[in-house]
Amino acid sequence: MRIIGTGSVLPSKVVTNNDLSKFLDTSDEWIVPRTGIRTRHVITDEKLEDMAIEAARKAIDESGLKLEEIDYFICSNVVNEYVTPGLSCIIAAGLGLTCPCVDINCACPGFIYALDIAETRYLAKKSKNILIVCAEEPTRMCDWSDRSTAVLFGDGAAAVVLTEGDNIKGIKLHSEPAADKIWMKRILSKTPFITKEETEAALQMKGREVFKFAVNASTTQVDALLKEVGISKDQVSYYMVHQANQRILDSIEDYLGEPKEKFPSNISDHGNSSSASCLILLDECNRKGMFKKGDILVFSAFGAGLLSAAAVLEW
Repeated sequence: MRIIGTGSVLPSKVVTNNDLSKFLDTSDEWIVPRTGIRTRHVITDEKLEDMAIEAARKAIDESGLKLEEIDYFICSNVVNEYVTPGLSCIIAAGLGLTCPCVDINCACPGFIYALDIAETRYLAKKSKNILIVCAEEPTRMCDWSDRSTAVLFGDGAAAVVLTEGDNIKGIKLHSEPAADKIWMKRILSKTPFITKEETEAALQMKGREVFKFAVNASTTQVDALLKEVGISKDQVSYYMVHQANQRILDSIEDYLGEPKEKFPSNISDHGNSSSASCLILLDECNRKGMFKKGDILVFSAFGAGLLSAAAVLEW
């Protein structure tokens, strides 16, 4: 398959580190050295599904396809206001799509997991044009009195349209199941029969362990995948790494030994937008005209699960 359209949308509200210091025991001087984040976009009066619909329309417009030519739709999302139906159906209704829809919750590497699903459909000759949307509002998962998590996240939605081609060179998925490293729980509706103890908690994260997993997973999988597909680091044009934390990005860059200009970044302005992160970055680079035909892009993402993934594709 190959990419023929991208799109992204961010909430209008920009929250600075100084804004956070008004109600959190934190400051710009505390946040920037630890995360690299200066501002983030946060949902206020927007609806996540509306942002996702707009991002999808941008991607479809750039692709030159008609809505009815999209024959499969994958939506990556961790949490939203709907328990059912899946967010894919809400977005599809807003777009006017009637093709099959599927939702995945793979957290931050969700875009690459969606690419893998799409690629299998192409290999099985079951699809021609596929829409992927990553729509996330992780700021709704945080305890906004907890500076260890609240400062990290931003919201956003992004989309990509794929069609037939031979531009996916390889995908590698990985898991180290550990539900206690990044998690959030909510209590479901009560029944007359529930007797077990139930707990509810905002997003919890063991930062040091997640940091170690992220750097190790990204570097080892990128190395392994490049060797598997026979592409050298010199041939890579850009590394599109999940924007989780600038210190993680710096560690990955140092390990791979590649020049800084190969690592586009928007974490300073956006924070961590979960599975939308890589796709927002892709769209912004695309809109700037950074990519040329034949460029090799390497994607790497990691997050709750613990899950990680890498992909190599030709632009």
